[in-house]
Order: sequence, then C-alpha cells, then structure tokens
Amino acid sequence: MSQPVLECRDLRKTFGDLVAVNGVGFTIAPGETYGLLGPNGAGKTTSISMIAGLLERDAGDVSVEGKPLTTTSVEAKSAIGYVPQDLAIYPDLSGRENLRFFARLYGMHGDDLTRRVDEVLEIVGLADRAGDLAKEYSGGMKRRLNIGIGLLHRPRLLILDEPTVGVDPQSRNSILESVDHLSAEGMAVLYTTHYMEEAERLCDRVGIIDLGELRAEGTRRELVGLVGQRDQVVLALAGNIEAAARACSGIPAVHDASPKEDHLELVVDEARKALPRILETVADAGASVRAVEVTEPNLEAVFLHLTGKALRD
Repeated sequence: MSQPVLECRDLRKTFGDLVAVNGVGFTIAPGETYGLLGPNGAGKTTSISMIAGLLERDAGDVSVEGKPLTTTSVEAKSAIGYVPQDLAIYPDLSGRENLRFFARLYGMHGDDLTRRVDEVLEIVGLADRAGDLAKEYSGGMKRRLNIGIGLLHRPRLLILDEPTVGVDPQSRNSILESVDHLSAEGMAVLYTTHYMEEAERLCDRVGIIDLGELRAEGTRRELVGLVGQRDQVVLALAGNIEAAARACSGIPAVHDASPKEDHLELVVDEARKALPRILETVADAGASVRAVEVTEPNLEAVFLHLTGKALRD
C-alpha cells in the first residue's frame, strides 16, 4: 500500500475544563475521501484546525506525506489546501482577481500562475463568471470560489470544512462533483459535513466523532455492520409465495423470509450479492418476480445508534 497522505494519532485539546478533542486519530490515503461526521460541538473543527496546523495541540502527532506537522511547519503545510467554513474571499475583487491574489501568496507567478488560475476556474465551474465581482456571486458560487483558492497550489491533502452550508441544490451538486473529480485524480480529501447524504455519496471511509472522541470509523458497510443492521429486500410475486419463503429461508445470507399477500419480505446480508441466488430460488419454488426493491441501511441509523442524536442536533 502507498504511504498515507495524512496520519494523525491521539490528538488532544482542552480549553479550560472543556475537553474538546480526546484521542482522535485516523489516516487518509491518496485518492481517498474521509468524512468526519459529528453534531455541533463534537470536536470536528477543533480536530481539523490541529491537523491543518492552525491550532496548537496539547498532545498527539500529525504528519502529511511523511513530514511531521506543527503550527510552525512550512513544508508539511505546503501540501495542504484548507477551505474553512467561513468564506475567505475579497468581495470587491473578481473571481479571477481573487485567485490571482491568493496564487501570489502561494509564491506562484508568470505563466504558471495564469495557467493554474484558468484550470481552477474550470474545476470549480466559474470560468464563465471569472470577471464578475465576488460580491455579485450567489452563495454557492462564493463557496466554489472558496474551494478554488484552496486548490491553487495543487495540494496533496484538501481539507473541506462544511463546504456546502447554505448553498442552493445546483451549487451543492457542483461542489460534490468537484470533490469526486479531485479524489479520482489522487487527491486525499478530509471532508466534514452536516449532511449524511453527502457522506454516503462522497466518502470512502467515515469517522463518527462525538463529545471529542472518535466513536467508530470504516466504510459504510463496516459501520452498518457494527450495529447489526442488514438489507431489506421486497419481492413482488405471483404464484406460490409461501413456498418461495420456505425456499429462501434455506439461503445462508437470508435471515428472515416473511410471506405477505402479494409479496415476500426478506432480511439479507449484502443483498446485492445474494440477489441472483434469491431470484433463482424463488423461480424454482414456483413463483414469478414482478418487481424487486432493495433497501440498504444508511449512516443516519448508525450515527443515531452510536451518539444517541441526529447528525444536525
């Protein structure tokens, strides 16, 4: 396996008597999007502020591409693109002027600066509005410009803190597509969000943080497995439904088969893998399938189980 882009271990931070972060640690590989989920006050922003080198940690270690990172690190920080939740743009400059200004702060100049600004405008979908003042942008366009600033220096790790808060659905979808694209090209992404559906769509792995502690982490399937949830399959059938239920009960992946008046309800491990055998078994039992519905457990149920609260609480 390739070396992780980000490694953080046992991060701790207190503010007086408040323990904001207590032992948080995880890794992010090249091309991986890692979602950090938690309600308000869970410790997400404090954690990423330490990871980005913006906040002194009380304990723990952070390295980016194998280089130790502290608040005074220069080389390790240069590999990070940090996009804060609060907009960091100049409203009286155009989109292009904002990007050129920040590119100069990154030490870029000449043809490389011009090329990279054009590339970033394309990536965030603002090329056709590059000459407009940022204050004339919609909320979603401002968010996209904010992300573009974090991409200018071609970071290896992109940290996005609630990047879709308060944006319209179209801009939100554009932001998610941009993150998907960057991950596919090998960038490591640390993504915090209040929207469970974003984590479901974007994240290869998810860490659930609450009261400053990382309660669990893994792929969606791994996290769902922690709370013992399984897939639900509903087969609309014609024919001998009772016989189909008895036959399906003999399939190892099927934990329950309940015949109803015109359909069969199944509780199944990894339904998409088991479905071909289920359909074959139903046909052999003398029933014909008219429709199939598969419902997979989601992260919302896992989050509620682990924290006792909804993500947006």
